[in-house]
Amino acid sequence: MSGGKIRVGLVGYEVGRSWAALAHVPALRSLPEFEITAVATTRRESALAAAADIGLPEDRAFASAGDLANCPDVDVVAVTVKVPHHLEIVRAAVAAGKHVYCEWPLGNGVAEAEEMAALVRKAERLGVIGLQARCAPQIRYVREMVRSGLIGDLLSSHIHATGIMWGDWVNRPNAYLLDGKNGATLLTIPFGHAIDAMCYCLGEFREVSALTATRIPAVRLIETGEFLQKVNSPDQLVVTGRLESGAVAVVHYEGGSSRGPNFVWKINGTKGELRMEASIGHVQMADVSLSGAFGEERTLAPLDVPAEHRWVPGGFSNPALNVAQSYRLLSNDLREGTRTATTFNEAVVRHKLLQAIEQAAASGKTMAL
Repeated sequence: MSGGKIRVGLVGYEVGRSWAALAHVPALRSLPEFEITAVATTRRESALAAAADIGLPEDRAFASAGDLANCPDVDVVAVTVKVPHHLEIVRAAVAAGKHVYCEWPLGNGVAEAEEMAALVRKAERLGVIGLQARCAPQIRYVREMVRSGLIGDLLSSHIHATGIMWGDWVNRPNAYLLDGKNGATLLTIPFGHAIDAMCYCLGEFREVSALTATRIPAVRLIETGEFLQKVNSPDQLVVTGRLESGAVAVVHYEGGSSRGPNFVWKINGTKGELRMEASIGHVQMADVSLSGAFGEERTLAPLDVPAEHRWVPGGFSNPALNVAQSYRLLSNDLREGTRTATTFNEAVVRHKLLQAIEQAAASGKTMAL
């Protein structure tokens, strides 16, 4: 794909509130090599409303993902719906010969993720996973500093963050998060994004232990005031482990929100220290502040991220920025034949780590990886 615009069809769109509306559309509009050419929901009426909001003609509004995938004016299918529907949509997109950008989690567990990775590999299509925290300029800079040896030998990493949801309230569109069988939990979503960013910067786990708890079992539905029960969806998650480098890592995610920073990540080395903070615990869509101290410095100071780590135009920030960065890598790969975007293969690796964490929490044992 060397010439012309890359044509994207969005699956899943709700005017003014969906992730596609808040992140994907602004991200794609900021990149001149892309064009949004179609949108699909599950009903004709909502599809027409989505098309009108995006500025598409009515014949580019589809009531099924399969119909969108078969549209000849779509090159990439962007899957932005809830996790339980990812597999069927990716199957339809690959069967139609399309490339895929799928939001994280890729699937509802390892088996589904492996199937989707195998599908795009066999079809020789590009499957990009929305683990966009890896593409955040601050995260890329942290990875560079760690790999260059600026902070010396890695000693430890500590993350404490919150999930917004999984606390004591929920709204109706997010009520599905309360049932673990849907694959959208504190573990898979905010923790999953954060742990992927951590492993991208510092390396993979050698072994993990985990503890989970449900401290707020009944959650108030804000539209009606009724209480819903959490089912296999813990609101406390603590993971400890040893990285391949030998460094110790601790990650604690809680449901709800903090009265202070909702994301704090500290990295310690023999020659320096790095610290990141954000107002929300979902690092994949947060505007993260970065500070550090090196050598004889005793106080952390703000760090400016070099311009080379931002590949998209200025003028906008998250939640769209990191998604735009991810799309820029996708376009590079399609046009130049490179492999720089985060793919379904990396998603499988992350799903397997989450599975090991679940097994460690259930058994009380340390899991080797």
